[in-house]
Amino acid sequence: MNTLKKYAGLIWVILGPLSIHWLLQTASSEIAKKPGTDTQIQWGVFIGVFYPIAIGFILFGLYALEGIYDHLPQDSSELDDYDAKPL
Repeated sequence: MNTLKKYAGLIWVILGPLSIHWLLQTASSEIAKKPGTDTQIQWGVFIGVFYPIAIGFILFGLYALEGIYDHLPQDSSELDDYDAKPL
């Protein structure tokens, strides 16, 4: 299962930058088609909301690749003994 988590982490790390690239490319083409203020505001909001989500994808994938999710606590008593790796 840990191997599967690492492969999924690799997928997340790849999906993050690809989704940012796709979003910026789509925004620029849509703004070029209809260069109005409303279109610019709309895509600015889309980018502003989705950009941190894509960064989260990348961080989630990096954590999975580092093995932070290899052992997940089974109950709350294990949370006190858990030492997370610092960035």
